[in-house]
Amino acid sequence: METLKGKNILIAGATGGIGSKVAKLLSQGGANIFLTGRNENKLSEVANQLHINSNCFYTADLSVPEQVAALKEAYFKVYTSVDVLVNASGIGIIKSMDSLSEIEFLRTLNYNLYAPFLLMKNFLPSMKENKKGLIINIPGVLGKVPMAGAAAYSASKYGLVGMMQSIREEVKRTDIRITNLFLGGVDSAFWDTIDLRVQRDKMIVAEEAAKAVWFLCQQPASGVVSEMVLQPFNHQAI
Repeated sequence: METLKGKNILIAGATGGIGSKVAKLLSQGGANIFLTGRNENKLSEVANQLHINSNCFYTADLSVPEQVAALKEAYFKVYTSVDVLVNASGIGIIKSMDSLSEIEFLRTLNYNLYAPFLLMKNFLPSMKENKKGLIINIPGVLGKVPMAGAAAYSASKYGLVGMMQSIREEVKRTDIRITNLFLGGVDSAFWDTIDLRVQRDKMIVAEEAAKAVWFLCQQPASGVVSEMVLQPFNHQAI
């Protein structure tokens, strides 16, 4: 496994239940981390807890091109390269087609597919220039196996997987590696606003999900984990 020490790592979605714990693990491992998230107060709180300098975090809505461009500028004022990009951002809307609105469908695509596209447009060129880097996305298992009520969410995550597979073909003659982490139900704030009967006590705890990302950030230079699936031992829906 490669060492984390000295690696320049951008963590998108650092204010979330998984992203904030990933930030903690990578920081403890000696990585140089840069945090971004939509919620300014939460982002400042995470940064303060980890003793992150004010120039190493930046509030941005990743679905807004101008804000991602500003994030890029802020990042490269601090670090000259991106060794690892961890995308733990996104939203979850689980509704049947009868109740799913057009606005909700488009909002899901906006944050779960368009935002990662903007991240790639702004940060992939640096990796291409250096001919190396690691990109980790978290499509979730609904980006592999859909379920009822997940039309919008699965559409966004299937799109993310397809986009990254295409990018993988573009960079296959470089040392840029791409990993998709397919997580099953994780006990996080994701479920707070979802009207679905679930057993959260049987879900993956956020700390363990973060450890999976921490592990993937240390992939050996001689290979790549193209995808990892981590899901609850028991099915959580009731």
